Amino acid sequence: MACSYLCPCSLLICSLLAFLVSGSQIQRTLLPVISFDEGYTQLFGDDNLAIHRDGKTVHLSLDERTGSGFVSQDLYLHGYFSASIKLPADYTAGVVVAFYMSNGDIFEKNHDEIDFEFLGNIRGKDWRIQTNIYGNGSTSVGREERYSLWFDPSDDFHQYSILWTDSQITFYVDNVPIREFKRTESMGGDFPSKPMSLYATIWDGSGWATNGGKYRVNYKYAPYVTEFSDLVLHGCAVDPIEQFPKCDNSESSEVIPTGVTTVQRIKMESFRAKFMTYSYCYDRVRYKVPPSECVFNPKVADRLKSFDPVTFGGGRRHHGKRHHRSRASHVEAISI
Repeated sequence: MACSYLCPCSLLICSLLAFLVSGSQIQRTLLPVISFDEGYTQLFGDDNLAIHRDGKTVHLSLDERTGSGFVSQDLYLHGYFSASIKLPADYTAGVVVAFYMSNGDIFEKNHDEIDFEFLGNIRGKDWRIQTNIYGNGSTSVGREERYSLWFDPSDDFHQYSILWTDSQITFYVDNVPIREFKRTESMGGDFPSKPMSLYATIWDGSGWATNGGKYRVNYKYAPYVTEFSDLVLHGCAVDPIEQFPKCDNSESSEVIPTGVTTVQRIKMESFRAKFMTYSYCYDRVRYKVPPSECVFNPKVADRLKSFDPVTFGGGRRHHGKRHHRSRASHVEAISI
């Protein structure tokens, strides 16, 4: 546990970390976990997809030949979707692991998407998480946020979840909400509103994933293997022809979150204050005027500007001077 190498560690921090770990484990046991064959089918990758543990754990690998992935058998209109994921270790620059919802295969020009993207890094640097949302093909407006984590996601499994309703989308890590995206009238059709499938993939993102493509996948370290377990598909399955949703109203619905609680909101705000490293709402290089759903927070603006004054201050970009958060500052901010 983190406190073993961060000591001296305050009792408050240790207690909170222990609560987060134990809370996520309790949540996992209550969720309606299914086997791979019950809810998914292989998307691509041939032998780079392997099923283990009585069909309830899936290994996806990336090598020089191909990546791999799987997709849900059904389309869903709203619901709670979750998996415990263990990411590849060591040198992972250019590697992208994705856990996301999309309907791009059905709506090619006006698709919806809800993304968890895990971006690999060079040795000694941490994995980063990126979340993103598209509605009605609004790909010209990237709604990305990026974060570091309070743990090493390649050491063990951690739970990553998406709650999607008709009015909000919430991203969770180990039952801690890290982002809440609410539908607003001004967004129009930019909020995902059509049935989507759930996907999990590993692939080569050398062109953009690590420092804008500066560091590419090094296949000397292949195969890169990511593991998925505790698969949860809990929502309104939709017939692809009739487009009529059938919602799961079983008893297990009682343990599925319906929104962010007061306690969770405190944790979310603390997480975002410590671990969010990028938000599209404050990117003054991309957006002179932020998208309509953005709510300006002076404290967030000051924090982001302090470690990237070009992106979040609107100044001129100078080549060769890119600020990086140090591992020391990451350790200092370990508590949520």
